[in-house]
Amino acid sequence: MRQLPLAHPGTADHRSPGRFLWWLALGQWRSLVMGMLFGVVWMSSQAVMPAVIGRAIDQGVADRDRDALLGYAAVMLAIGLIQAASGIMRHRFAVTNWLVTAYRTVQLVGRHSVHLGGTLPRKVSTGEVVAIGTSDLSHLGGVMDVAARFAGAVASFVLVAVILLQTSVPLGLLVLIGVPTLMLLVGPLLAPLQRRSTHQRELMGSLANTASDIVSGLRVLRGIGGEQVFHDRYVRQSQTTRRAGVEVARVQSVIEALQVFLPGFFVVVVIWLGARYAVEGRISPGELVSFYGYAAFLMIPLRTATEFANKFVRAQVAARRVVRVLAIAPDHTDPAVPVPSPAPGGELADRRSGLRVRPGTLLAVVSERPDESSALADRLGMCAAEVDRDVTLGGVPLPDLARSEVRSRIVVSDTASVLFSGRLADRLDVTGAADPDRVARALDTASADDILLALPGGLDAQVAERGRSFSGGQRQRLVLARALTSDPEVLVLVEPTSAVDAHTEARIAARLRGHRAGRTTVVSTSSPLLLDAVDEVAFLRDGVVVATGRHADLLDGCPEYRAVVVRETGEPSEPGEPGEPSGHSEPEGARA
Repeated sequence: MRQLPLAHPGTADHRSPGRFLWWLALGQWRSLVMGMLFGVVWMSSQAVMPAVIGRAIDQGVADRDRDALLGYAAVMLAIGLIQAASGIMRHRFAVTNWLVTAYRTVQLVGRHSVHLGGTLPRKVSTGEVVAIGTSDLSHLGGVMDVAARFAGAVASFVLVAVILLQTSVPLGLLVLIGVPTLMLLVGPLLAPLQRRSTHQRELMGSLANTASDIVSGLRVLRGIGGEQVFHDRYVRQSQTTRRAGVEVARVQSVIEALQVFLPGFFVVVVIWLGARYAVEGRISPGELVSFYGYAAFLMIPLRTATEFANKFVRAQVAARRVVRVLAIAPDHTDPAVPVPSPAPGGELADRRSGLRVRPGTLLAVVSERPDESSALADRLGMCAAEVDRDVTLGGVPLPDLARSEVRSRIVVSDTASVLFSGRLADRLDVTGAADPDRVARALDTASADDILLALPGGLDAQVAERGRSFSGGQRQRLVLARALTSDPEVLVLVEPTSAVDAHTEARIAARLRGHRAGRTTVVSTSSPLLLDAVDEVAFLRDGVVVATGRHADLLDGCPEYRAVVVRETGEPSEPGEPGEPSGHSEPEGARA
């Protein structure tokens, strides 16, 4: 589907649900206007049909005028053709409006998610974003879908009222006053519907988030015996959500019933008055038939009006959830005036921890607490939640540079990195600028050649969502190959070999230095195989660098460092589930 025009996330168009709906309408005003025009023609052609039938009865049947009867029959045929054609076009534009609204919202939320980056999972749950794409889209598209019919309902109501006023003032006034009164009777139900819909929407988002957590951690849950606990929790949440849905359905059922009862009651009143007038001779038999046709027809605009009110309320609830996501601001924004870019090959430094990474070196960061080294890696790539001016590249604080420049020059690949679904070659070369030789070299460095050979189609093979068709070690090696393919000036790797076996790790360690020759690489690890292959090691304690040097020198001269590294290899590790950084448990070439 073509890229739809979108305003930049966070603009005034997205500050409130009403303005967001108005912004969506403005973005597709041409199709909305065309749908409304065809809706008006469609409804109006139905509205004038009873008048033509009444004239045919009075002037053709009652007066026994064959020519007049044939003439009115031809008029009815023409009106029927117009109604059929306009109905087809109205439906086409209604479907177009639904799809454009739905996909426009998807594109907007997707683009804003990319704009937020790591900020998104810190400020909103996965289930909340998933619920936007599953339920909210339907409600937003529904209000645009019914808009064409609602415009036709309003136009046809006015047209019928004018015709009735010309025929009978009391009946015309009854329509003009009665229809708005019936609409007001539905109004008090809209507020409870909105409250209950909002509550149900929140529960649905929470339930979707729980389901996402369970699916992503299912293997771990089975390993620790927590599957039943989370199953029971999901059952309780789903039942709570179901009860909330029943509460919404109760209000909706009343509204649906009123959509039938109120127009039906109104039809009875109009027919009763029309029949009395016909008996008294105030209207002709043909006009009585016309009144009956009008009374039956008015059920359509009345039900359309109540349907529009119902869908508009639910669309507001959905829009409020979308606006809440769009209102999230990224942790890091571009400075008003970015400073000049530092020259390539500048030193990467962190004043808070005391870390200094000389250009072109392969440096390892070791810490007894992996969270410390992971937090340092996030700061080095400007991925942490807070704005940190302690990290500099070539002497320039990272927040003073454009965010796009930081992202292109410093790439952080952590243990949470996943593979998106799609063609494997596209998943490895995310920029689309790398040549095949660079991808092949990255796969070789990551010791992932065997994965490629086992796949039917090689690089053209399709990757399943989150790379679930691969084992944990295979996913980790492919993620490493993806990071190497990007070939940034500075590459920060967090535990890049935690899920592979020792032989594979040794090959990766031996090849990584040559692959990144001349560029800066920081590796967070405590694996001796990697530590023995790096140029320098920085040892962290309480988030501060307390020792630097070669791996062998630190083993001899730093007891704390030796305790951390020796403990890594001196104690047997339990075999972990694929993809979990619990030790080197993956046999060479293993598949899920």
